[in-house]
Amino acid sequence: MIAPDDFIHAVKDAGLDLYAGVPDSLLKELCACLRDTVPADRNIITANEGNAIALAAGYHIATGKAGVVYMQNSGQGNAVNPLASLTDPAVYAIPMLLLIGWRGQPGVTDEPQHVKQGEITLDLLHVLGVPYRVLSADWHTDLAEMLRIMRAQNTPVALVIPKGSFQRYTPPINDVENTAGKHVPASTADRDLPLLREQALSLVLDAVDPGDFLVTTTGKTSRELFELREARGDGHTQDFLTVGSMGHTASIAFGMALESNRRVWCIDGDGSFLMHLGGLAVIAQNMPDNFRYVLNNNGAHESVGGQPTVARDIDIAGILQAMGFLRVFTACNADELTCVLHQMADLPGSALIIETRPGSRDDLGRPTTTPQENKVAMMRAFAGDEGTESAG
Repeated sequence: MIAPDDFIHAVKDAGLDLYAGVPDSLLKELCACLRDTVPADRNIITANEGNAIALAAGYHIATGKAGVVYMQNSGQGNAVNPLASLTDPAVYAIPMLLLIGWRGQPGVTDEPQHVKQGEITLDLLHVLGVPYRVLSADWHTDLAEMLRIMRAQNTPVALVIPKGSFQRYTPPINDVENTAGKHVPASTADRDLPLLREQALSLVLDAVDPGDFLVTTTGKTSRELFELREARGDGHTQDFLTVGSMGHTASIAFGMALESNRRVWCIDGDGSFLMHLGGLAVIAQNMPDNFRYVLNNNGAHESVGGQPTVARDIDIAGILQAMGFLRVFTACNADELTCVLHQMADLPGSALIIETRPGSRDDLGRPTTTPQENKVAMMRAFAGDEGTESAG
């Protein structure tokens, strides 16, 4: 296994010192080391992977140097356009090093949403013409060869990183005292926030009508909703668990709301909110009366390691209002949350920001139903007849 700080030092020694990207669970040890050892203005956590490609392109144009872009392989979809139409040698010929976490690698057990992406990860790079190597125990050679090709061909290159490549990163003991210019994972304001996300989700379930539909965002939010339903014996026909497709939760819920008379609650996260923000603007201008938007803001990409987002530092309520939401509420504790949720039920065009602190249970499980089972059960619920067979 590779020590994250050894890898970062090797990249720096090769002349690359700007990082940008979206955190990944397979890269969380590397990302944690970056947070502690690289100044904040040299490690930009972007809204989506395409943004990171573009940022690295601008950096190269200004400096002549190559940037490093990190992502989960699910983010290849967001990166395809700029890789094909901006950085490709046939267009602007912009060199950069891509670090891609290989979820769903063939032969390695993983969650359903990662299987297809894992199968096509290398094929996508081949189609895009991006030279790559799968990171191995001889990682110094892998890195050197990719950087040689990058410079010789003025092209993006990729290191595809299998599960377990990086060893656990342990921050220095004095790290808390040496935070100048660095990302600090949790705001001191979090100490004053009594609710964790799972507690907030439980209160949401208490407040919504049994016939309402819920669409929850990628990662731990959907896992927590599933376990809360299990503990209550509610069943799962009213819930859509967005196990993949980060950033698209609101659009999924919007599509459902267009074709239903029942309320559809989108339970989004701050990382997802930021990733495809333009989609929410379109939704706000076209949403039906049964659409409700709830944003859990814990200021972190918690499902992949807790790296910070910028959501604590921007006026989310003002953004939602400017987009066209008629009423925007904020809740920071249980009483506020319960009160607002009951008001929202009868307020079309309303949105809610729940301020929570980062954190989740160590024993948090995963859904025991498949995505297809989830889809079919919810289709039956939308049809109003759970006994009717639905086409899969």
